[in-house]
Amino acid sequence: MTPLCLARPVLALILLSVPSFAVPAFADRERVEQSRFSGKAVPRYGTLRYNAVNGRQGPSLQHQILWRYEKAGLPVLVVRETHNWVRVRDAAGDEVWMQTRMLEDARNLLVHSDTLLKKEPAQDSADQAKLKQGLIVEYRGCNAGWCAVQIGRRSGYVPQAHVWGADAPESIYVQTSGVAPSGGTR
Repeated sequence: MTPLCLARPVLALILLSVPSFAVPAFADRERVEQSRFSGKAVPRYGTLRYNAVNGRQGPSLQHQILWRYEKAGLPVLVVRETHNWVRVRDAAGDEVWMQTRMLEDARNLLVHSDTLLKKEPAQDSADQAKLKQGLIVEYRGCNAGWCAVQIGRRSGYVPQAHVWGADAPESIYVQTSGVAPSGGTR
């Protein structure tokens, strides 16, 4: 036998002996799971119900407040649930715990870079309005890189690349980083 033939079985044994915890738990997630707490899909998008919502380090009032969110309607991604608490990821990628009652099921998008609201889903379509970074718009659906949105009584289309919260929740890698955000308000 040549050394190459001997190496293959040894390599196979080494690969089989690598602990399963070495691979991220959600790296290959392709489907949404139902939460046993709420019966809703996880991951899923939601929005903040109030203008003042505390994001905590853990799922209880005794945990430290890491962020204070100050914008009702702000979209967040629910990545985990417990009884009366949800772990959410914000547009900056930070993850915190907040009480379930602080969220509603509405789906909004956050404009993360200045863009134009178009009349039709095409770059050469007529401009409706200029949307500034930080604006929250109502989500109406996305297709072929364009999202239908509504702002008050005005509706139109924005490039999907200019908003956060438009991706399919199941396409987002939901493993927690384990890194706590630095704190502050948003």
